[in-house]
Amino acid sequence: MIWTLDAPTEHHSVVRNSVFHTHAAPVNDEAEAMAFLQKVAIPDATHNCWAFRTGQRFRSSDDGEPSGTAGRPILAAIDGQNFDNVMVVVIRWFGGVKLGAGGLVRAYGGAAAACLREAPKSERIETGTLRFHCPFSLFARLEARCATWGAQKTDTQFDADGVQLALAVPLTILEDVIAELRDMTRGQIHIQYNDE
Repeated sequence: MIWTLDAPTEHHSVVRNSVFHTHAAPVNDEAEAMAFLQKVAIPDATHNCWAFRTGQRFRSSDDGEPSGTAGRPILAAIDGQNFDNVMVVVIRWFGGVKLGAGGLVRAYGGAAAACLREAPKSERIETGTLRFHCPFSLFARLEARCATWGAQKTDTQFDADGVQLALAVPLTILEDVIAELRDMTRGQIHIQYNDE
């Protein structure tokens, strides 16, 4: 099961006098992740460490902490809780007590994990897009079935004979939907399938 955040969220923790303030937000791509970093980063904080994942794309930054002690543990927290399309920024104010490499890994990873655990989230349902032409006579019936399938219309273009549709359909029922569409139209439609 893959999760994504419903909304931006924050978490606050203190480890041996160092203050860790965590921000997490849903993002669609690297540009959104970097924009979120610019929005929440605090220039006079000791460190603004971060990580994001959007599908196969991911990056992280230790922002001056010893290599591998901040960004990678934040990314590990994202992956460990099966999140996708998420950016996490952990801002640290040094409290005078050095934590050591292991302490930093635990503090950054723990702050990120706690923030994600407490965040409002929902399951991310992977979809595929079906494109086809639907005659007017079946359009109302098809619209009713979309709700049952959990499918979303992503494109609708009316013409003289009907509607050119694009439906985002959950991958878990994709084959069933294709079979039902063929039954509904007596095999008279051509369906194109694209991975999302």
